[in-house]
Amino acid sequence: MSLSKHLALLESEAIDILRDGVAEAENPVILFSAGKDSTVLAHLAARAFYPAKPPVPLLHIDSTWEFKELLQFRDDFAAEHGFDLEVYANEEGRAQGLNPFDHGNTYTTMMRTEALKQALDKGKYDVIFGGARRDEEATRAKERICSVRGEGHVWEPRRQRPELWALYNWRMSPGETIRAFPISNWTERDLWAYIVAKEIKLAPLYYAAEREVVDRDGTMIVVDDHETMRFFPGEKPRKEMVRFRTLGCWPVTGAAPSTATDTARIAYENQTMGKSERMGRVSDAGSLEDQKRQGYF
Repeated sequence: MSLSKHLALLESEAIDILRDGVAEAENPVILFSAGKDSTVLAHLAARAFYPAKPPVPLLHIDSTWEFKELLQFRDDFAAEHGFDLEVYANEEGRAQGLNPFDHGNTYTTMMRTEALKQALDKGKYDVIFGGARRDEEATRAKERICSVRGEGHVWEPRRQRPELWALYNWRMSPGETIRAFPISNWTERDLWAYIVAKEIKLAPLYYAAEREVVDRDGTMIVVDDHETMRFFPGEKPRKEMVRFRTLGCWPVTGAAPSTATDTARIAYENQTMGKSERMGRVSDAGSLEDQKRQGYF
């Protein structure tokens, strides 16, 4: 399917940002969660440098509580599109047995934020591409296409530099890095329209299927692993047709009832929901801005 003029302009802008950033970087990387946004971003990167092998690797932060289907999709995607794939986990946190059931924000900080900072330091990456969009969450809208991070990868909103027209500021002082967001100007509707038009394959979790769930605090949690699942008194797993609109660690990511099993139906369903796509992120209960100031993506 051909792209509309609007989508073609967004695609062209994103590809230009990717090429520009790679040219300016000493050691660039793409953060790849295997969610819909990072999958589209990786597709754009492959397209930007085709027919050559993508010159920038994918980096996945494994929290230890990833959906099994997501990990398989991650590996298959990297192999199919010729990306080098780096996977990093906070082994200290793993050794401590940190988990989302018992450790809440400590788990998120250690297994997501600190793990990301450790991986970036280990790889000595200077330009870090990510799939964040401004309409995804209010805090995201405070950042530019090129978001400067200080020492320790901390973010200070008041230090965001102006970006006039399509002039992106890739300058970094010693100790600084840049988080770059090529699809920042896309909306969720744009993203799904592009996925439909380009027939982009996503992780199976985005598509409705019969899955085992439990109700927890008004949220349906999919039981991805019976051995590690912590069942609360009175919880009884049952089968439901559900899908995910956003993906995180499986014990704290809510599913939504749905019968949408193809991309076009999902795109339509999203537009009629009237709710934020991050509504299922139980881990968003705190301040995302505080997490970002500490180095979270």
